[in-house]
Amino acid sequence: MSPFQLTRTLPADATDAALRADVRSGLTRHPKTLPPKWFYDARGSDLFEEITRLEEYYPTRAEREILIARAGEIAAASGARTLIELGSGSSEKTKHLLDALPELHTYVPVDVSESALAGAAEALLAERPGLSVHALVADFTHALELPESPGPRLVAFLGGTLGNLLPAERAEFLRSVRARLAPGDGLLLGTDLVKDEATLVAAYDDAAGVTAAFDKNVLAVVNRELGADFPLDDFDHVALWDPEHEWIEMRLRARRALTVKIRELDLVVQFEEGEELRTEISAKFREERVRDELAAAGLRLDQWWTDTAGRFALSLATAD
Repeated sequence: MSPFQLTRTLPADATDAALRADVRSGLTRHPKTLPPKWFYDARGSDLFEEITRLEEYYPTRAEREILIARAGEIAAASGARTLIELGSGSSEKTKHLLDALPELHTYVPVDVSESALAGAAEALLAERPGLSVHALVADFTHALELPESPGPRLVAFLGGTLGNLLPAERAEFLRSVRARLAPGDGLLLGTDLVKDEATLVAAYDDAAGVTAAFDKNVLAVVNRELGADFPLDDFDHVALWDPEHEWIEMRLRARRALTVKIRELDLVVQFEEGEELRTEISAKFREERVRDELAAAGLRLDQWWTDTAGRFALSLATAD
């Protein structure tokens, strides 16, 4: 059997259909919204990689610190022979786990980008010729059909991406993961932690303006893919801390009243001066909240690790 397999579970037109649905739904409601997954075309992915290297943006460094320091403990606690990574992207951080799992047989990266999956698999297999990689082109927010692979299996959901989901979406997602775990399987979850407002806002509104360009890129995607005419320079990037919900909101604020036409949807969207379009939430967590949300999905929090500054956490949960 080839060490690399790729299974497409998304129809060829799934991305276009999802973008059309999200744009129509999000821009015809009040307040207006667009999901953060549409940041990530090639330029958006490059901008995010630049963000992760910024001084203000601590989550990537903090999570990597934990992975490097605790990979052996994670491996020992999970005993995983299959590692399934949701939203795997370049699989860069995952290498620390792959190296620490002595009995690992199969790596299952899951991402919507086939090119990202193929590129990551090529790099991994060049370094680890004994590894079997079965990539899934899939949307992890929908029900997943996982390939047959030896257990125990460890599902990794890193980067704090859980925080981009609204509470009801998080609950549904965690229940979906739980439904796919057999006895002995585990979930490794990355969560950014609640901290002072200044640190949080700076991480999403850096002095160099990289995050602002990343935020506006969602409008560039809609312009290119759906024939819209968003004037990017007429929107300002805004990052706000919501203490009630304990999440950061990224928004785009119209500098003036304007009319946007989206040709492919035959849709006209009006913006008032100062009106805001929400592009992302990024929830921050406390250990008790993570424990409670896992428990509500039928998962038991077994291990909790943070970086030395207590900014970010990795948790290991198993099925109750």
